Amino acid sequence: MKKITIIISIFLFIGHSYGQNSVDALRYSRTHIGGTARYMGMSGAFGALGADISTFSVNPAGIGLYKSSEFVITPCINVSNTNSVYNGTSGEESKYNFNLSNLGVVISKKLQNDSKWKIFQFGASISRHNNFHQRVLINGVNSDNSITNTWVEYANGTSWENIEEEGNGIGTFDLKPAWWTYLIDTISGDPNHYQSAAPDGDINQIKYINTTGYNNEVNLTMGANYNDRLYIGATLGFPSISYSSTSTYTETALKSDIADNQFRELTYQESLTTTGTGINLKLGMIFRATDWLRLGGAFHTPTFYTNLTDNWETYLRSDWDIYESESKQSPIGTYFYELNTPLKAIGSVAIIIGQYGLISADYEYVDYSTAKLRADDYNFFSENNDIKDKYTSTANLRLGTEWRFLNFSFRGGYAIYGSPFNNNINDGEITSMSLGMGYREKNYFVDIAWVSSKMSEDYYLYGTDNIKVNPAAVDYKTNNFLVTVGYKF
Repeated sequence: MKKITIIISIFLFIGHSYGQNSVDALRYSRTHIGGTARYMGMSGAFGALGADISTFSVNPAGIGLYKSSEFVITPCINVSNTNSVYNGTSGEESKYNFNLSNLGVVISKKLQNDSKWKIFQFGASISRHNNFHQRVLINGVNSDNSITNTWVEYANGTSWENIEEEGNGIGTFDLKPAWWTYLIDTISGDPNHYQSAAPDGDINQIKYINTTGYNNEVNLTMGANYNDRLYIGATLGFPSISYSSTSTYTETALKSDIADNQFRELTYQESLTTTGTGINLKLGMIFRATDWLRLGGAFHTPTFYTNLTDNWETYLRSDWDIYESESKQSPIGTYFYELNTPLKAIGSVAIIIGQYGLISADYEYVDYSTAKLRADDYNFFSENNDIKDKYTSTANLRLGTEWRFLNFSFRGGYAIYGSPFNNNINDGEITSMSLGMGYREKNYFVDIAWVSSKMSEDYYLYGTDNIKVNPAAVDYKTNNFLVTVGYKF
């Protein structure tokens, strides 16, 4: 496994240092459920409401409030914007993506006997739990060091013959490329210690990160209505991951004196793809305490990703003032592993104000420090300890309201997802606000919603315990525009 430094494993959140680590565990553990425009317009505060296909992923007891069958589809336009500031220099990027937020069907069956169990329901849906489409640009001048200094530190104590030897696995994705492109070399008379060809500082650094992919989940849900008072449900979830990241990092020397500085520029590119599927179980209930008060509760088991596959490779090129350019392509690395994400517990309350409106709230507990990486041929001891040390439990709060006027509904919501990082080592808190409206007839409905989310994090281009780099302050803003069309039958 690749040597992962403390700083990199804490802060490289959108990029990826190849090798399975705490960054991967958090990326696939932290989900943000996409759903219908009604659900999204209320910021997902639906745990005590139900009768919406989105609740299959939150509180499956929501299916128990259906009294008829229904089909819905929700296309979504996602707009991602990022802004960074690194050593006083700004960088901006954006990306657009069209996706399917939610698609599903519910079949309701009324019972004909005298039992208090009035209706049984079965539903199937697919929903987007994460959208990885994003671009980030970080740009600035470093006056202190170069990424090549980290490669020197990794290489020290290792013979150049071991680095140069093909097939021995030492530094395949960083040290070998750095050696063959002459960016690191041995100190004269010492074959086990190295020096960098790049200057120590006065370097312009640029990193461009492009990520794509999704975390979707297929849900099979069953529920029942007991005497219009108690509603229960269970969902068997089958999530799938498709993630791709390509980062291009460039250093350019600002000095122009060829005699003093032969190094001109380096370009280091990392590519990663991750795919896999998993399974989980969600259980829930909703209790109608009075005509105006509903209480809900749900429990989500960990998601067991049993067949995650990483494929990665690197490419490094060096440019010189007086020498020809050199380049080195790594082989493709492949690794199969497992991931268990944290369990979740959700408590919900909703106040129903006659036929006019409602106010609802969800409180969600999740402990990101309990995520686990596993594999048959590696124990992940240090990586799982990193997860315990760097992440913590957090509370997520979703608030929503809806008000009706004739056939029209107007909605709004606010959500806050607490930072998963322990001891304030980073920010990572996500806040979201939403607005929406809808029109309903007896057999069909149309809803629209706008959801705006933002998050701030520190991003470190590289670093070790001995090589310090100032963080880039990165702000992420995402806007989602959704339309749901539904048909009741």
